[in-house]
Amino acid sequence: MSATVLVGSQWGDEGKGKIVDILSENFDIVARYQGGANAGHTVMIGDKQYILHLIPSGILRENVICVIGNGVVIDPQALLEEIALLESNGISVDGRLFISQNAHLIMPYHKLLDSISELGEQKIGTTGRGIGPCYIDKYARKGIRIVDLLNRTELEKKIRMNLKEKNDLLQKIYSHEGMDVEAIVKQYLEFDKAIDKYIKDVPAYLNQALDDGKSVLLEGAQGTFLDVDHGTYPFVTSSNPTSGGACTGTGIPPTRIDSVIGIVKAYTTRVGNGPFPTELTDEEGERLRQIGAEFGATTGRPRRCGWFDAFLVSYSKMINGITSVAITKLDVLSNYEKIKVCVGYELNGKRLKTFPTNVDQLNNVTPVYEVVDGWMEDISNCTDYDSLPERTKDYLNFIAKHSGIKISIVSVGPKRKQTFWVNS
Repeated sequence: MSATVLVGSQWGDEGKGKIVDILSENFDIVARYQGGANAGHTVMIGDKQYILHLIPSGILRENVICVIGNGVVIDPQALLEEIALLESNGISVDGRLFISQNAHLIMPYHKLLDSISELGEQKIGTTGRGIGPCYIDKYARKGIRIVDLLNRTELEKKIRMNLKEKNDLLQKIYSHEGMDVEAIVKQYLEFDKAIDKYIKDVPAYLNQALDDGKSVLLEGAQGTFLDVDHGTYPFVTSSNPTSGGACTGTGIPPTRIDSVIGIVKAYTTRVGNGPFPTELTDEEGERLRQIGAEFGATTGRPRRCGWFDAFLVSYSKMINGITSVAITKLDVLSNYEKIKVCVGYELNGKRLKTFPTNVDQLNNVTPVYEVVDGWMEDISNCTDYDSLPERTKDYLNFIAKHSGIKISIVSVGPKRKQTFWVNS
């Protein structure tokens, strides 16, 4: 059996949680491959809203097994709170949740350093959840992994070594009193007891599942343009949300992946700092934010909003190898008589042929817009493609043509029943 990757195709917040929930009905396993508790995946089941940060939203389907891969950095407190939340709502994770033994742990000093770093001159706009500092330690080969919890002596040795460096930094640079190694060791040994039953050799498990004919859906957090290699650096996350990260983050080889589904919002949003060519900074942008309820699921921060950027999505298609796309929040545009779509960029009076990830260039491009007629009808009750107004179909066809994408799923609201497949 082959695996499918689900990837955010813009700056994140495209509605991956909902689409994972929809797709997981047809998959045996859903595996998360990167990011941390800075992600927020929102799912509506009936009138009940679930906001998940680490555990894939496939956990809301009782027959689906969920996996947190080695590419994810895990905040113990956030994970245990999430498990408790699910179980308080009658959703058992026992036997259905596995965590890679090689996943790195977010430590208290990571969160502290993350928050302090945002007080400096260059603000990235992080959530302060310790994600970046944890990945820094990972690639500096100083990280602490779940497997390290099995040996108290080695765990304490590693924490002491890290804290000596971190406390020197906190005390001498930030005038902070530092942190207590004993308290951290005790806290994380307690965490080990709580999650021991979930720990798994994830690469072996997933590859064996594929050998046994099981279907696997791989989900990322954030979106393509927050990718540390292919996004708008330095205003990016610290990992690879793009489809390539699915392999390194789970141990599934690329030869076992046969499709990549991109999630694309019907307009564009971004959280945090960094370039955003189609951003609306006027009343129109605020109107789009309010209609679309564009506020972060993790932090509540208002999202920056703008028109659909087909040039950006076409780059995302190339980088990820996207085979089909799910369009979300199409209903939000129902109150617009005219809708703008960015079909390219100009820089210094010249039309660009390729998408520039250079921040200086992106800050100075001029979007080239075309205007499409809106439909001015409520589409939230549409149950299939044929029931959409003709002008809605025209809009979908227009953005598909200029982005070079094939639309396979359309979402017209937050609930499961407000999503349908497009036959082609």
